[in-house]
Amino acid sequence: MNVTILGTGIMGSAVAGTLVRAGHQVTAWNRTPAKAAPLADDGVRVAATAADAVAGADVVLSIVFDADAVLDVLDDAGPALTDGTVWAQATTIGVDGTQEVASRAAELGVPLVEAQMLGTRGPAARGELTILTAGDPALVDRARPVLEAMSAKTLHAGDTVGCASALKLACNAWLATITAGAAQSLALAAAQGLDPQLFLDAISGTATDCQYAHLKADHMLAEDLAPTFTVDALRKDVGLMIHTARATGTTVTLLDALDRVLGVTSLDGHGKEDVAAVYDAFTTVPLGNGD
Repeated sequence: MNVTILGTGIMGSAVAGTLVRAGHQVTAWNRTPAKAAPLADDGVRVAATAADAVAGADVVLSIVFDADAVLDVLDDAGPALTDGTVWAQATTIGVDGTQEVASRAAELGVPLVEAQMLGTRGPAARGELTILTAGDPALVDRARPVLEAMSAKTLHAGDTVGCASALKLACNAWLATITAGAAQSLALAAAQGLDPQLFLDAISGTATDCQYAHLKADHMLAEDLAPTFTVDALRKDVGLMIHTARATGTTVTLLDALDRVLGVTSLDGHGKEDVAAVYDAFTTVPLGNGD
C-alpha cells in the first residue's frame, strides 16, 4: 500500500523503516525537514510539505507530539487527500483531543480511525507494536495491512473514535507506574548499601516479575538514557491522564505523584532523555555502571 507518515520522531522514523521492509511504499514528512531526510537512505520518499506527502496515499499515519500538532497537519494535509484514503491517528492526545480532531476531520471530510501504538522504538522498528484501533470497522479493515505490518497484535477498542485513546491512557498509566516503581526500588536498595541488581534478581520469575521493569531498570543500571520514549513525552501523557481522571471522578493521587517525579526529572535536564532517567528524581547517588 501507499503509506504516508506525518511526523518522523522516535516512533515515526522507526515505523517508516518497518513498513518499507514489509513491502509498502512509504512517504514521510516532518515539520523539521532535517529529521526526515535520513529516511531517504532507507527507501522512503521524503516530502517537502504535508499536503504533498499525502497525495495518492492509501493510509496516512499521524505520529506527532500533541493534539495541536495533529490539528495543524490535518488542516494542512486533509484537503489534499484523495478518495479512499484512511487517516489513522496514532498520536497520544487523550479523549478530549481526539474528539476535537475527529470533529475537524468530519468538517474536512477525512475518514478517520485511531491506531494508538503501545511500545517504544525497539518494537516499532521490529514490527512488534500492539496497535489499539477504534472507529468504523470497515475503515480499520482498509488500514489493516499497514497496521499488521507494524504490530505483533492489534486490539479493537470500540467502534467510536476515542475508545483507543481512552485505553492508551490507561496503558500508559501502567507504564509510568512500572518505570517509577522500578526506580524507587533500585534507589532504596542502593541507599542501603546493596547491589541494586539484587532487586531484579529477587523478583525474577515471581508473581511480581515484569519484563518492562527489567528493561527500564537495565537502562538505569547502565545509565543508558538514549531515548526510546522521552521523559517529556510521558509527562505530557500523564497530564492527559490527570485531566481525564479529574473529569471522570477518578482519584489522581498516584498520577499526581508520577507527574511530580517526571517534572523533577525534566527540570534536572533529562526531558529529552529516556524515561529511565526518572531514577534521577529518587536519589543523587548514581547506580554505578556508567561513566
